[in-house]
Amino acid sequence: MSLVALSTRRLGRMLRALLAASLALALTAQPVMAQSILRDAETEAYLKEISAPIVAAAGLQPGNVDIVLVGDKEINAFVAGGQAVYIHSGLIEAADNTNEIQGVIAHEIGHITGGHVIRFGEGARGATGITLLSLLLGAAAMAAGSAEAGMGVMMAGQQAALGKFLAFNRVQESSADAAGVGFLNKAGISGKGMLSFFLKLRKEEYRYASTYAEVDPFMQTHPMSGEREATLTGDVMKSPAYENKTDPALDAKFKRIKAKLIGYMDDPTTALRKYPESDQSAAAHYARAYAWHRGAYPDKAVEEVEKLVASDPKDPYFRELQGQILLESGKPKEAIGPLRIAVQGSRSSPLISSLLGHALLATEDPALVPEARDVLKVAVACDRDNPFAWYTLGMAYSRLGDEPRAQLATAERYALLGNDRLAMASAEAAMSRIPRGTPDYIRAEDIALSARAAASQRKK
Repeated sequence: MSLVALSTRRLGRMLRALLAASLALALTAQPVMAQSILRDAETEAYLKEISAPIVAAAGLQPGNVDIVLVGDKEINAFVAGGQAVYIHSGLIEAADNTNEIQGVIAHEIGHITGGHVIRFGEGARGATGITLLSLLLGAAAMAAGSAEAGMGVMMAGQQAALGKFLAFNRVQESSADAAGVGFLNKAGISGKGMLSFFLKLRKEEYRYASTYAEVDPFMQTHPMSGEREATLTGDVMKSPAYENKTDPALDAKFKRIKAKLIGYMDDPTTALRKYPESDQSAAAHYARAYAWHRGAYPDKAVEEVEKLVASDPKDPYFRELQGQILLESGKPKEAIGPLRIAVQGSRSSPLISSLLGHALLATEDPALVPEARDVLKVAVACDRDNPFAWYTLGMAYSRLGDEPRAQLATAERYALLGNDRLAMASAEAAMSRIPRGTPDYIRAEDIALSARAAASQRKK
């Protein structure tokens, strides 16, 4: 990696795409460690809804496919083994409608069904061989006293490696295009969004082609040749679903999701400029509420949320945001009412339930701790991959004097965070005080054994 980075610095922009390919391979191996995952009940429900018909058309089980939101402003999407599609928040911000997001999801599911992550190493190995050989030959030429010839060998070798990798990658991208279009057709969804989004980024690629500006990773890891562009255009335009319209309700949800991401991810002043006070839509209120909240203006944030709630008092996500802002503004008792409505309206969404549990504990009222424990137990039963929910559940158990189960919840949390040492210690502490053979004892034993095995593997 250091050799490639060194030659990239010397040779300039031509080699940045090869470096991007190498980084893409690393990202494929450890996406979660390299990026931050955003959890939001409304966004996850939306992504699940718009992807469900595509997943079914691909012959996959909807419950086994995850659409994961990555908190990153760059425009990108990728798969990384298993049946998970990772979408950057920047891609949603760059999209214009639901259909464009569905096009990207269909394309990425094409990578899953094609087994492209497994085969990714084939293209990388071929390119790496050429890269290393050119570096060795170039170094030998430099050692012989011909620095200019050595650099020329290196440049030629890097260019050849780049060409070999991108040729392999374009084959996979074309295959994913074809599969994605097929899934959209089977689901009765227009491919217009897939085409418009790819061509939108293609224009950006042309725009930056003659400069040293960075091109979005999506175009570096999803290279579009002229032939691929023509094939995709032809396949989409002759599709029987080409003229099918997106449900307006889905696009209304898209506008809300995009606005709340802008309010949360963008600088507050940028978000307020994109959604000025003259815009009184629900999406604009959403964006401004997040922007004011992040900018430490709680009164203005509450004012925006109150307008949302007034427009639809039963909307669980409006109530969730209302409760969140009140809780994070130091008003946990006031947050409980809106959050209870949100939990009920969202059919006990685990993420919203964990927020309610947090609010109940934050009141410091002992009478509310049993309710917090019960709410959080339901939350982690439905979504075990939430470290914060396990943390608050551990607090609830501790306040109720149930230290063994507080230690078990702590073990669950550390296991999710990848801290094997503390996960093992907490699990073993729980096992020492939980009756042997009970479900909680068996779970603690599983965590301890897994953590011990992971620690041993690292030592090797």
